[in-house]
Amino acid sequence: MELHKILERGVAEVIVKEELIKKLQEGRPLRLKMGFDPSAPDIHLGHVVGLRKLRQLQELGHLVVLIVADWTAQIGDPSGQSATRRMLTREEVLANAQTYLQQFFEVVDKERTEIRWQSEWFGKFGLDDVIRLTSKFTVAQFLAREDFAKRFAAQSPIAITELLYPLLQGYDSVAVKADVEFGGTDQKFNILVGRELQRMMGQEPQQVFLVPILTGTDGVKKMSKSLGNYIGVAEPPEEMYGKVMSLADSVMMDYFVLLTDVPDEEIEKMRRDIAENKINPRDVKMKLAKIIVTQFHGAAAAEVAEAEFVRVFQQRELPAEIPTVALDPATYAGKPVHIADLMLQAGMVSSRMEAKRMIAQGAVSIDGNRVTEEQPLVTIGEGQVLRVGKRRFARLEFAK
Repeated sequence: MELHKILERGVAEVIVKEELIKKLQEGRPLRLKMGFDPSAPDIHLGHVVGLRKLRQLQELGHLVVLIVADWTAQIGDPSGQSATRRMLTREEVLANAQTYLQQFFEVVDKERTEIRWQSEWFGKFGLDDVIRLTSKFTVAQFLAREDFAKRFAAQSPIAITELLYPLLQGYDSVAVKADVEFGGTDQKFNILVGRELQRMMGQEPQQVFLVPILTGTDGVKKMSKSLGNYIGVAEPPEEMYGKVMSLADSVMMDYFVLLTDVPDEEIEKMRRDIAENKINPRDVKMKLAKIIVTQFHGAAAAEVAEAEFVRVFQQRELPAEIPTVALDPATYAGKPVHIADLMLQAGMVSSRMEAKRMIAQGAVSIDGNRVTEEQPLVTIGEGQVLRVGKRRFARLEFAK
C-alpha cells in the first residue's frame, strides 16, 4: 500500500507528520508501539481500526511493539470512575491477555511483532523511581486533559492514581524506545506525555499516530463492550454479519473507510448513489457485512452468513440451526409463566432488567407471537421457538 494512503485514509491526526514521513523513508525498521489494557479478554472492530494501520506498516518492513499493560491492570482504578478498569488478579490478567493476543494476530503479523510486558520494567520500580517520574510534570499540566478538567470543574473526585496512568503509559515508550505510538483520539494526551518524557530522558521523541474512534452499532456512542454496541472479532460469522446489518446508515460509510480496503473512489460512488436514491443502503450494507466477515472467517463462511441473513431477516424464515433449551416440565409444562423468567432460564438475557427492556421494545416473541408488557404471562408448548431481539432464538423442549 502506498505510504500516502496509510497516512491519509482513516487517520485522525499525526504529530508530527513531516517528521514521521522522514523517519519512514530512512530505510530502517521503525518500532511501532501500541499498548492494551488486559482488563477484558476480547477485542472488537473499534480496536481493529488501529491494528489495520499497524499491519499496513508491517508490510513496509516495520516492527510492531505490543505493550501488555499487565502491571497497571492489577492496580485498577480506585476512584471508581472507570467501570472497565477494576483491580485484577495476576491470573485474570494472563488469561485475558492470552485471548486478546490470539485475536490481535488475526489482524497483525505475529512474525513481525515484539510482545513486551509492563512488569518487565515496572516490576523493578521502587518508590524513588515513582517520585522521580512524577517530578517531571506538574498537576496543572495534567488537569489540562479534557476529562480531568471537566471533573475538576465539577468538583468530582480524581484519584492520584489516575494522574499516574499517563506517566506510566509514557514511560512504556521510554522502556521500549518507541519511534511511533498508535492510539485512538482519546489517547492523545497520554501519547504526548510519552513523547515529552522521551525527550526529557534523552531519547528522540516518538511520533503520534491517532486513528478515529469507531462509532458503535447504535450509531451514536463509541464502540464499547460495556455499552453493548460492539462487534467482536471472535464472534460467529452469522452474529458478526447480523450486527453489521444492524448498523445505522449514518455510520456505514465510515466502516468502509476505516475497516476495509475498498478504494476511495468506489466508496465515494456508493455514497453518491445512496444520496441520489440510485441504490438501496441495505445492499451497500450487505456488501460491507460480507467483506468484514470474510476478513475474520473466510469467504465461504461469509457466503453462508449472508444466505442465513437473507433467509431469516428478508424471507422471515427461522434459522437453519436453533439451540434447544430443556425446561423442567413440573415448572413450565402447561402453566402460565412470566416471559422474563423464561428468558433468564433460557440464557437469552443476562438480567431481569434486560428482559423487561426487550419486552418493552417489542423484541420478544414465541412462535412469531409478540409478548407485551400488558400480557407478560405465557403458556409453553413443546417445540415452540422463543425469539429475543433479531438474532437470538431458542427451541423450547421439556426435559425427559
